[in-house]
Amino acid sequence: MKPILLITYLLALFSYAQKPAFDPENPSGKLFEYAEYVQIDEGKSFSMDDITNDNDLKFNDLKSENHDLGFTSDTYWVRFRLKNSSSQDKLYFLQTARAITDVANLYQLGDKLLKHKSGDQINFKDRDVSHRETVFKIILPANTEQQFYLELSSDGETINVPLNLYDGVTFFLSNYKQQLFLGLFYGVLLLAALVYLFFYGSLKNKAFLYYSVYVFSIALMQAALDGFIYQFIFPSGGFINSRMVLIAALLSNLFLLKYCEYFLNIRKNLKGFKKAYNMIYGVIAVLFAMIFISPQTLELTYPISNLNGLISLLLILASVFTMSFKKIKIDPFFSFGILFLVIGLLGFVMNNLGLLPSNFYTLNSSKFGSGLEVVFLSLSMTNLIKRLRQDNERAQRLALKKSEEISGLKTYFMSNISHELRTPINAIMGVVETELANKDNSKENRRKYQIVRNASISLLSNVNDILDFEKMEKKELVLKKEVFNPSLLLNQISENWKAEAQKKGLDYRFEMDSEIITKVEGDVDRLLQIINNVLSNAIKFTNSGEVIFKLKCVTQPNNFSKFIFQVSDTGVGMDKESLETVFDSFNQMRKNHKRQFGGIGLGLNIAKHLVDLFEGTIKIESEPNEGTDVFIEIPLKIVDEGRIKVASNQSKELKNPMHILVVEDNKLNQMVMRKLLSSFDNVTFSVVENGKEAIEALKQSVYDLVLMDLQMPEMDGYEATELIRGGELGEAVGSIPIIAVTADAMQETRQRVLDLGMNDYMTKPVKRDLLFQKIKNCSEINTNLNIVA
Repeated sequence: MKPILLITYLLALFSYAQKPAFDPENPSGKLFEYAEYVQIDEGKSFSMDDITNDNDLKFNDLKSENHDLGFTSDTYWVRFRLKNSSSQDKLYFLQTARAITDVANLYQLGDKLLKHKSGDQINFKDRDVSHRETVFKIILPANTEQQFYLELSSDGETINVPLNLYDGVTFFLSNYKQQLFLGLFYGVLLLAALVYLFFYGSLKNKAFLYYSVYVFSIALMQAALDGFIYQFIFPSGGFINSRMVLIAALLSNLFLLKYCEYFLNIRKNLKGFKKAYNMIYGVIAVLFAMIFISPQTLELTYPISNLNGLISLLLILASVFTMSFKKIKIDPFFSFGILFLVIGLLGFVMNNLGLLPSNFYTLNSSKFGSGLEVVFLSLSMTNLIKRLRQDNERAQRLALKKSEEISGLKTYFMSNISHELRTPINAIMGVVETELANKDNSKENRRKYQIVRNASISLLSNVNDILDFEKMEKKELVLKKEVFNPSLLLNQISENWKAEAQKKGLDYRFEMDSEIITKVEGDVDRLLQIINNVLSNAIKFTNSGEVIFKLKCVTQPNNFSKFIFQVSDTGVGMDKESLETVFDSFNQMRKNHKRQFGGIGLGLNIAKHLVDLFEGTIKIESEPNEGTDVFIEIPLKIVDEGRIKVASNQSKELKNPMHILVVEDNKLNQMVMRKLLSSFDNVTFSVVENGKEAIEALKQSVYDLVLMDLQMPEMDGYEATELIRGGELGEAVGSIPIIAVTADAMQETRQRVLDLGMNDYMTKPVKRDLLFQKIKNCSEINTNLNIVA
């Protein structure tokens, strides 16, 4: 058998004598100039013996250092001879074919036939050299010439035939440089992909998502082309490995188009182009299916997908040029990025076609193009982030402006609501208070007026809750500081709810310390609002039994007194779950109690907020069907150390006569003010309907005090006060005490009138005792002014 083989090889050597051997140590030209190739049509199977014995095969010269055989599924054989004229064996590494070539075998004809195996359809460990690229290890004996045959085939992808022969040192240095370049290249890709994926997570802009996935796809495609996917993920080759380049390429094509579509806002800027984008998306979907249908469709997919990628780039370029023609601003970095991508891919294709020489730069032109593209597109994405930030800042400024406008409108609306709701309540309660003070009224009439007053107080409490709720949610509610006698006010509110309890047939008791602080400082309206809401709930949720209201005072350090309230009832009670949410807003509605018990569901929520503002505590204990106990502790500053009995009364006399100007447009409120002021000794008054009339009245007569409504026709209270305090009416009139008497209970309104120069502020419904106290305070101001004068 050996003699036959030897004769065969000798005949082969004789028949190929026309091509001289290439001497790597003394090269004259390059190896590809000494090589030839022959194409074996698909379906034909040629062995090594067939190739060497078939004299009809016509070998052709390789035309370039990286001869491109095109998209093909045929088998190619390349032959060349190497010569070692030295007296020592030589070691060489032959680097050839692309890393993704399916079959790559090198046959070495010497004393015996040696077969070196490569290609990505065998197990990676069976390769002649454990390297991601197609590399063969050749040992060339001393003083010999040997024939080599290189067998190459694939499933339809491009086959290139570079013949790069290196000695050991040169091969190591070449790989070292390439690894540095690839490390930088893949590092840039992965960093860009991750960074913009994080940006998408925070900004939710799809351009960032598509760009991130596109860069990942580019990295995946290049890793497949470079053999990393085969080496590290699919080392056994196989079905997916052979298709990975196409899968990654189609994904890159898809996500590049999607990114450009969203970045350039094609749907808005170039509506006609959207159809072209959709058509290419459809082609990509068909190509993706063709990858897996059959070997024949797979072979067709290679050239079509490349053509589709070229068309996609042309579409993107057309989009950029059209937008530029339409004067639509395009980020210059985006244009540069696309330009470098086109240049890189063009260089890659031209090298494959043999139009450019093979070297480090041309072989890696697609990587340079993709890398520079990623850098410039990343810069364009940075500009996009900047634009998004600027748009966001503009939107925030606009939103802030709108919010301020809405806030102003809400304040104006709430102010009007406060005024419109309190005005009729003030009239009703004013009439009622006057009639109750009339000793000539019968007991029956007084009882009816008492009912009306209690109903009005309940309505006023609900109005206060509604107006206060928004301010509490926004933490804008501020407590006032005023001096008051708690015993008188607590007795009054207790009497109101006692009548309501008795109307339901309940027993009611009010138990208060025999001694209580005479004067304390705090927000009397808010304190009464807390007690009112708690008592309201107690009576509302009790159908039989009793309601007990208790009050104790405990002196605290630093001149404070702790007011301890307890409200107990024998009503429906609450279970443990209800107790956990009892202070939530609209809790009553969520428990579906509204139909049975009424109310707006804000009472305890409001009470809790107010108690917190007082820096106090509120606690509720309850059992279902056994009643509820509410415990409230509120610290109040002591103004007067003296203690008086519960029955103590204030002085009802003014030391000096007071002539008062009442500025009020509402007829009912005018009537109320007349009745209230008529009940005071040493008080005379005049009534005008608006600020304009008030100015005229102050010019003609001398007044000691102005009770000024705010919302009036022709000239409101704000304008009138500005004129008075502006000094246009003289120094005497300019310093006259002014008290705002308004149905507007907004905190902003109170602050505004005080800033305008008013001396005090009170809300409607007007309380007789509070009105008297404020008039008395102003009388003292006038006395002091006269003394100074």
